Amino acid sequence: MRTTVLFVKRCFLTVLLLWLSVAAACAQDYAPYRAPTPPAAFRLAADEDTIRGWRRGGDGTLNFSQVSLSNWAPGGQSSLSLLALGNAYVYYRGENHTFALASNLVYGLLKSGKAKVRKNDDRLELNARYSRSYATKWSYAAQVNLKTQLTPTSDIMKPDSLLSKFLAPAYILASIGFEYKPSDDFSLFLSPATGKFTVVNDQQLADVGAFGVKAARRDADDQVLVGTGERMREELGAYLNVRYRRGLMSNVTYQTRLELFSNYFHNPQNIDVNWENLVDFKVNKFISASVAATLVYDDDVLVPLNADQQNSDFTARGRRIQFKETLGIGLTYKF
Repeated sequence: MRTTVLFVKRCFLTVLLLWLSVAAACAQDYAPYRAPTPPAAFRLAADEDTIRGWRRGGDGTLNFSQVSLSNWAPGGQSSLSLLALGNAYVYYRGENHTFALASNLVYGLLKSGKAKVRKNDDRLELNARYSRSYATKWSYAAQVNLKTQLTPTSDIMKPDSLLSKFLAPAYILASIGFEYKPSDDFSLFLSPATGKFTVVNDQQLADVGAFGVKAARRDADDQVLVGTGERMREELGAYLNVRYRRGLMSNVTYQTRLELFSNYFHNPQNIDVNWENLVDFKVNKFISASVAATLVYDDDVLVPLNADQQNSDFTARGRRIQFKETLGIGLTYKF
């Protein structure tokens, strides 16, 4: 396991160095960073970021897919899925400082065969950032980020077993540091002082130590003392946020965001990783397509060791790299 973790960290450090080299060599006047847009929780605006004062906007996308089978010899199941994505932002630019608030929401439903409708995606992200320039391409910056979900999630095999819900978990990052922005397409935010807070707003999940919080204490007979599990985990460490955007064609754009966090006081070598990638295809004013991939590693979060182990007792779980890929084609509305 240690060898795997070291390999992953080396891969990400190599990719980061490549990004820095590409950004330094290819810095051009592309569109600036704007508000987060699903599914990768970031997007760059198409407008020039030179107008001072307040601006606001956002967009929404509705993706739909359907498969219908009738007397189909190879077999299979009919399915229906719906994915809603939306974001909104407010942005202020002054003479030497900026302030931005942004929200990002993703919610998906899936019905397969005769099974009940169930949720297959649920994400809510809120961001706030303030920066003040002190030199060319450099700024002091402070930001707060919240990631959670909206509705409860239950185990497929055990519908009465709760896996997660609103604010269980919730990940909060509060950072103060420096931002390097050589162009509107590339930014690097480094914070030597970042507080990471993992909230589990459900006592049942907290008692079993879900999402890295401290589990409930046990008595002399090794019985769980219900209600003694901690609902919050606090960490202090260093945080790195890298964003990059590049137009591949006139209607195709690639965007990526890499987040790294290292806890100063608990296994600082085990770096938390969140890497999001998005390829956006613009068909016309209302129709778009996108391919998104997200890779996550958190040393404190245990996941099922095998894909077919859908138990919720957290006993057959371990540390693993999490990966998610989505393909969407749908209607988009901007405001």
